[in-house]
Amino acid sequence: MSLGNLRFTICDLRIDSRVWCPTRLAVSLVFLTFVVAPRANAVGTNDWRQLSRTNLLQFVSRGKVATVRSIEDWQKRRESIKAAMQEVMGPLPGKEKRRPLDLRVEEESDLGEYVRRLITYAAEPNERVPAYLLIPKNALAVKTKAPAVLALHQTHPLGQKVVVGLSNSTNDEYGVSLVKRGFVVLAPPYPLLANYHPDLKRLGYVSGTMKAIWNNIRGLDLLESLPYVQTNGFGAIGHSLGGHNSIYTAVFDERIKVIVSSCGFDSFQDYMNGNIKGWTSERYMPRLLDYPLSGLPFDFYEVIGALAPRPFFVNAPVGDTNFKWQSVDAVFGEARKIYALYGATSNLQVEHPDCAHLFRRDMQEKAFALIEQVLRPAQ
Repeated sequence: MSLGNLRFTICDLRIDSRVWCPTRLAVSLVFLTFVVAPRANAVGTNDWRQLSRTNLLQFVSRGKVATVRSIEDWQKRRESIKAAMQEVMGPLPGKEKRRPLDLRVEEESDLGEYVRRLITYAAEPNERVPAYLLIPKNALAVKTKAPAVLALHQTHPLGQKVVVGLSNSTNDEYGVSLVKRGFVVLAPPYPLLANYHPDLKRLGYVSGTMKAIWNNIRGLDLLESLPYVQTNGFGAIGHSLGGHNSIYTAVFDERIKVIVSSCGFDSFQDYMNGNIKGWTSERYMPRLLDYPLSGLPFDFYEVIGALAPRPFFVNAPVGDTNFKWQSVDAVFGEARKIYALYGATSNLQVEHPDCAHLFRRDMQEKAFALIEQVLRPAQ
């Protein structure tokens, strides 16, 4: 029954004495309350309207802005951040979109130290995702369990191929570097790039960003299902588009225990001097256009704070013309206050190499060292 039909039915009950029934009317009114405003009672749904985008030590308590003084207070603010992100990205899918993954191996290549498989998996009903899976041969032969990482690609005509060595983009081949270090690597595609063009509207998405997040979450489900993969936590790494894709996914899925973002963000207020049009195409977040720049539901100050206390490495070159390194530092300065609540300020790491919008090899090595430290601690 549609909401419009429900209103009509209640009206009929009220004016037609032949069908009027107090019990039915009461039940209908209760049901209507939940249909009309299911999100009004959700924790943090509208809190963002009262809160500063840059002051993370605020949360809403009993309808009023209060000061964050504890991790418990922060968790309430964190829920409001996730709700605000969904105001723009659309709702995070749930059980209604989960189905058996139905993993299929479409191609396989033996590359000496590791195997590269082109796979597809069912992210949701009637929609399969093509991805690359890199597996160290030792994990297959010895039946040992290896740590695993999501390797997310930048905006590139070849999509996920760039991180698995199937292009000439040598600075993007971090998937290859990680599998050679003994990690299982899953490299899914980003929607509406390369050869992956899901019908977002048909599938019920208002942004490519949320579809990417959901595909990545299902990718973690897939990694958990593999007998040769450790399931006590995963990593996420990405450059540019992959950099913020990693961050967003980690906010919504805490199975990701370490995050790496290269050239992936600055504050919306600082991005291209406030011209955020680049964020508003169908494959990103069109709903950002529904708000003035000063009234956006969320910004990266909050998003990065929501990663706490997990280790987070950022490559922010001084010559990056997409994202300002000074803005990254300002974001880190506020996020550090949240990490301090956990006694984990050392888990925030940022580097400013003297180069353009690149993930240089020396920066990758530092990122790999952090991933190793978290997912493969000294034994």
